[in-house]
Amino acid sequence: MPSTPTFLTTVVTIDLTALAHNLSQFRRILSPGCDVMAVVKANAYGHGAIQTSRTLIRHGVTRLAVFSTEEGVALRQAGIAVPIVVLGPVFQEQFGDLLAHQLTPVVSDPAVLTALGQAAASQATPYPIHLKIETGMGRLGLTHDELEMLINSHRFPSSLQLEGLMTHLADADGSDPEATEQQLSRFSKAKKLVLEHGFQVPLVHVSNSGGAVRFRSTHFSLVRPGIMLYGYHTLPSTVETPDLRPVLSLKTCIAQLRTIQPGGTVSYNRTFTAKCLTRIAVLPIGYAGGLSRQLSNRGYVLIRGRRAPIAGLVCMDMVMVDVTAIPGVAVGDEVVLIGRQENERITARDMAEWTGTISYEILCAISPQIPRLYHSS
Repeated sequence: MPSTPTFLTTVVTIDLTALAHNLSQFRRILSPGCDVMAVVKANAYGHGAIQTSRTLIRHGVTRLAVFSTEEGVALRQAGIAVPIVVLGPVFQEQFGDLLAHQLTPVVSDPAVLTALGQAAASQATPYPIHLKIETGMGRLGLTHDELEMLINSHRFPSSLQLEGLMTHLADADGSDPEATEQQLSRFSKAKKLVLEHGFQVPLVHVSNSGGAVRFRSTHFSLVRPGIMLYGYHTLPSTVETPDLRPVLSLKTCIAQLRTIQPGGTVSYNRTFTAKCLTRIAVLPIGYAGGLSRQLSNRGYVLIRGRRAPIAGLVCMDMVMVDVTAIPGVAVGDEVVLIGRQENERITARDMAEWTGTISYEILCAISPQIPRLYHSS
């Protein structure tokens, strides 16, 4: 395995103590008997799925969730042995990998259920799966009619075990709870149907981070926290949330300094024009590293504990910032894009507000090519 370079111009730092803190805080809101299935899809929301998973497991998490079979296989190859649920679609061509690595699929299609049953027929015991019910997300899931047909026709394959029943909330962080209450009512109807036909379903799960905080009625056997583990949420300000700490910091350094004369321009398409003698710092990170082009002329970074505005368009591998008002700036100075420096802080939520998106996208966009360094504070 290649070693980490001794000098890193740009690096992501992951605070594992903050991750453990967020998990602990989240657990405090749960009803008795309800457990955590930690969501580590999308490279653990940009935090690094393998190290994040290992830390969560050390702190008592006994079940993980990913989006794809490929993500699950990568965790297995890293030696992670706890149950792993694949939340996304599973294709017949992936059944071999799924079974070989003992990944638990979420099935949303009757045809996939039938085909998977045939593939699992050679297993020594019934293979565990979870069924997903469509209750209002308009995405994956069995409709109630499809569920009724499956149950009433006794077409559930004997080679499979219905270990889990789930749905996904579409508007748990919205201002009006009515849509979520309707989804929960539809799910309750589906759950009742399944149980009345003699299925024993040990794992029932509905809620993501926001749903678990806001709707105590969703605390079945499991909840699926994702974004809150990493220190963020999208709930309205009227909702009391756990005490969360951002886990990820993104830092780089100044590569070059230059002086722009009044009337001079910076970056592609000359969208920044200097109004006075202007000091510009060039940073070795751009949109290829995950710094959104939407931050052009509107985002900020931290240098020497002060905010420096982005000047001009964000380039593929570089971005320029105006450091005219910051004395003493030098090549090699630390630059914080996400994180704290002295008494100032920029969060992924700040970046999301500047670019009109959500913290999820900001975190997931950070290139996996940027090294992740893990520490406990």
